[in-house]
Amino acid sequence: MAKKKRKQIVNLMVTGGCGFIGSNFIRYLLEKSDFQGNIINVDKLTYAGNPENLKGIEDKLGDRYAFERADICEQERLLDLFARHNIDTVCHFAAESHVDRSIRRPAHFISTNIVGTFNLLEAARGRGESFNLFHHVSTDEVYGSLGKRGVFRETTPYRPNSPYSASKAASDHLVRAYFHTYGLPVTISNCSNNFGPYQFPEKLIPLIILNAFEGKPLPVYGDGRNVRDWLYVDDHCEAIWAIMKSGRTGETYNIGGDSEMENIRVVEMICDILDGMTPAVDGKSRRGLVTFVKDRPGHDRRYAIDFAKLHRTLNWSPKESFQSGLRKTITWYLENKGWVDRVRSGDYLKWIEEHYRE
Repeated sequence: MAKKKRKQIVNLMVTGGCGFIGSNFIRYLLEKSDFQGNIINVDKLTYAGNPENLKGIEDKLGDRYAFERADICEQERLLDLFARHNIDTVCHFAAESHVDRSIRRPAHFISTNIVGTFNLLEAARGRGESFNLFHHVSTDEVYGSLGKRGVFRETTPYRPNSPYSASKAASDHLVRAYFHTYGLPVTISNCSNNFGPYQFPEKLIPLIILNAFEGKPLPVYGDGRNVRDWLYVDDHCEAIWAIMKSGRTGETYNIGGDSEMENIRVVEMICDILDGMTPAVDGKSRRGLVTFVKDRPGHDRRYAIDFAKLHRTLNWSPKESFQSGLRKTITWYLENKGWVDRVRSGDYLKWIEEHYRE
């Protein structure tokens, strides 16, 4: 299939734009990129979607920014949004994304991650020749688990081991199929574990930061030797934008942080940094708070991303080391206790219902 020259982005729909990575991406476009178009942020505003993550954006962007509270599982609503905002490009973050939750309630993951992605693809296909690009944001978890050696490459076979990763694998396949079957212009990225500001506190790094700061137990699954490749969220956003601007249509790109780390080592590093910044009241090392808990089912042992293709073709590499990104992340959580308290208490959900009634 011949490569078509990509048109300038005028009306960009960002799905899940109030979530962790989505809100950081919108902030990146506004503050650190050359993007000059309009942003239409579509978010259902579930527990992990918080409009406060984008506080001040409307003031800065003015008429260039619009928020639409909508569920991507509602096809007619999507078709209306695509037509009304004349959407020519999509960056698709919206997803149920926590493995533990997928084990308890898999139906939500099938609905949002598979059916929701299908609805978006159909809406994009309906735009015909005016549609520019559908960028699909996915995860390295679709590849399954690695042994002590080896890395995930774009050619690695899919072997998902949880309802979450299986649903993301299915959505990846749908996006690829729409390129080959219908000629829909798409790109796909599979990233390693993200961390940084605005991440919901159920995830490992913010959970450990907050528990350690408050002197609470630090839960670590199994023996703590599971390995993840960590990627600072700003680096991820920069990579996505590079792919959207210059990536080859129909291609998949792996995005990694070049920061493999055992979970227990991540926890220990957080404890050590916090001890240096704000020593515990009792003067003891926070490492003593580590509590090993029963491992979760299907817990992949090791992930590692090879992003050589992205580096070779688009000259991208992560700017933040794990250590520098972690220190920035800890500092952000300590300086934004108001945001943390509102998210943990659920008060922001009441605010959403008052201000964003469907």
